[in-house]
Amino acid sequence: MTSPSAADRPAPSSAPLTAVVTGASSGIGRATAARLVADGWRVLAIARREERLAALAEETGCEVLAVDVTSDDSVADLAARVEELFGGTLNAVVHVAGGALGVEPAAEADLEKWQGMYETNVLGAVRVTRALLPAVRRSGRGDLLFLTSVAGHEAYPGGSGYNAAKAGEHMLASALRLELNGEPIRVIEIAPGMVRTEEFSLVRLGDQGKADAVYDGVENPLTAEDCADVLSYALNAPHHVNLDLVTVRPLAQAAAHRVARHQGL
Repeated sequence: MTSPSAADRPAPSSAPLTAVVTGASSGIGRATAARLVADGWRVLAIARREERLAALAEETGCEVLAVDVTSDDSVADLAARVEELFGGTLNAVVHVAGGALGVEPAAEADLEKWQGMYETNVLGAVRVTRALLPAVRRSGRGDLLFLTSVAGHEAYPGGSGYNAAKAGEHMLASALRLELNGEPIRVIEIAPGMVRTEEFSLVRLGDQGKADAVYDGVENPLTAEDCADVLSYALNAPHHVNLDLVTVRPLAQAAAHRVARHQGL
């Protein structure tokens, strides 16, 4: 997918568009921050790991800030930094921070893992939205983009905790779209299927061998850059065009639990 041509985009203003990208220390968040900088956006990339953010800043020239989206104080610091960097206006908040923990069935649920997933995927997104929505409103051309998952739309065995968290984030986006109707703010949801990144399955499963096995025999699972391409298209489309919900999967995946696997791959 390619971004809209220059002829299809709104006439450029004197200043570049601005974005905050959460979860930018790795995977889709990192790829998205880099892609938006390449598209000409001014980007503030946030995550918890300062050393990874420093490497991203050196590579792309984006601004960075260490932020924990589960902390009110940390997100307040983010709002202050947006005020300082962008004059209190902001065009886009790109919610990528999240993730899955464990694959236990609901009958054996580890409630600390469930709480961790809800804190990051749902409450973290709410907290950042609440803090930055005033700046998005002031921009006159705003976007709230939520990277959810097919797991928020399709249940699968061993996914109940992540299913519940991502379904919650999906409903947050859906409610915001109704609540902000009539304002110049798009609410966009991108729901990827199987994406192979360096950390998602490793963090979820806690073992590199198990993480690698998730992708065994799968021809061309999505990459972080594939997802960043879709996010870039959604954010750069003419502002009257809203991609309410986009599901993006590798060709090998027909559903969250249905993946074609071939020996020797």
